[in-house]
Amino acid sequence: MKLTILGSGSPEAYARRASSGYLVEAGADVILFDCGGGVFDNLLRSGRRPSDITHLFFSHLHTDHMMDYARLVHAAWDEGGAPLKVFGPPPLKQITEGYFGPDGVLSHDLRARTEFLPSQEVWKARGGTLPRPWPAPQVTEIPPDFTFSGTDWSLTTCEVPHAQPKLQCMGFALESEGRKFVYSGDAGICKGLTRLAADADLLLHWCYRLDGEAAHPMTLPLTPTPTEIARMARDAGAKRLLLTHFRIHMDAPDRHAEALAAMHAAFGKACAIAEDLDEFTI
Repeated sequence: MKLTILGSGSPEAYARRASSGYLVEAGADVILFDCGGGVFDNLLRSGRRPSDITHLFFSHLHTDHMMDYARLVHAAWDEGGAPLKVFGPPPLKQITEGYFGPDGVLSHDLRARTEFLPSQEVWKARGGTLPRPWPAPQVTEIPPDFTFSGTDWSLTTCEVPHAQPKLQCMGFALESEGRKFVYSGDAGICKGLTRLAADADLLLHWCYRLDGEAAHPMTLPLTPTPTEIARMARDAGAKRLLLTHFRIHMDAPDRHAEALAAMHAAFGKACAIAEDLDEFTI
């Protein structure tokens, strides 16, 4: 498997980091976990096309994890790609209908592109045929204990504490050819994720707060520090640990050094901080 970081940031507007998006190539499939703002542009910068994506999994429905969803679906459709297979918690179907349904926010654009005669001629010149259907992603709403089998890979989920009860939130384990990749989503430390991460070849975990950083008491258990994440990774038997979702104030060189030192002390040397467009072999 191969992991490409398409977005390693947070909801903050930040030139260095797009919001959350992680591309995994497993067998013949190209799987995207989350699709936050800026992920689409980094997909193109990585040398891939929107229609290359075969599966999209949402960990939860905060906008920094799905802001580029409509852009990805629309662009893949405009390339003539196969309908994207999309998985995530409710109300993902309602959101998708709100974009691409007959009364959706993109309905005026889609009518113009499919019914306006000059646009039809452009589509035919590009090899398309008429009538031109609208985008129709294949959406499956999933529970936190969902499992899925793809071509040469399998996926398992678990619930993670983050924004309940307002949002359903989950982490993912993807296994292929004897290797295991685990993505935490936005997660507090919990037994379910620790079990999911057991013996992972690579654990990708969000980090919204550094050691010693003040936080409201309600957010403390939901925003683990590098030390807390590293201890969990060690207890789970993960082989490598990668932190992501870094915020602007966390990106100074001395803050990186502090975070890495904390991870080294609790986990070992096989750890790093993700950057946009980094690539990792799993």
